[in-house]
Amino acid sequence: MSGGAETGIARAWSIRRGDGLTLGFTDHDRVLRFGGIVFRPDRGLTARAIVQATGLSVDNSEAAGALSADAISERDILAGRWDGATLRMWEVEWANVARRRLVFRGTIGEVTRSAGAFRAELRGLSEPLNAPQGRIYHPRCTAELGDGLCKVALDTPTLSTEVAVQGLGEGRVFSFTGFPAYGANWFESGQLVVLDGDAEGLRGTIKNDTARPGGRREIELWAGLPILPQPGDRVRLLAGCDKSASTCRLKFQNLLNFRGFPHLPSEDWLLAPQAGSRHG
Repeated sequence: MSGGAETGIARAWSIRRGDGLTLGFTDHDRVLRFGGIVFRPDRGLTARAIVQATGLSVDNSEAAGALSADAISERDILAGRWDGATLRMWEVEWANVARRRLVFRGTIGEVTRSAGAFRAELRGLSEPLNAPQGRIYHPRCTAELGDGLCKVALDTPTLSTEVAVQGLGEGRVFSFTGFPAYGANWFESGQLVVLDGDAEGLRGTIKNDTARPGGRREIELWAGLPILPQPGDRVRLLAGCDKSASTCRLKFQNLLNFRGFPHLPSEDWLLAPQAGSRHG
């Protein structure tokens, strides 16, 4: 973008969440509009200069701003609604927004918050190349329950239920009454998803599922949710899977899609085959 005076250049960036909500920001003192996005100067968002390298090095930058109810709220951050949001940043001549240059495109990584403000790590398009590639050979399944490899339908009454919270202890032990009839430990290693209230959208992994007499149930999470649900809020419980072949066959009738290798010899047998059982 040559020919423009340095003082005539502003930065503008847009953030798009997974649910489609798009916000625009600028460090100019007036509203800018282009690409169907309104870039506002009053949202309190700033960004460090982009550090870009040749080759496949990861772009390195950070966005920071104030938490506000109409832009990026603390509740939405805690609920994970900004995780993985896509971000684009332009250098633009504010007097003629048609003269602009896209300087960064990536996603939001780790978000931290403190004293009414947030900081978000920006990850470039090359970031996924750092992830491990290839398949893991392990006796247990490597798929996630219900994903495209597993193919189990979790929206059936057998594998999920919606119930209202009756009580909450220590921030992670949920109690329910009039609980539907499910087998012991049915939801262990599964998910609890909050459906309404201030904690709507939050989820946690289930550590223990304990049945009590009289249709009472206790569900304990591995970690407390950052926003606590209140009695009466509804949650969805999804059945758990320990990723073993026997659970896949007996609990989910899904052995055909099992993504593990249950007949691999153990590490002990590999080290000392003469001491272990015979594998043919």
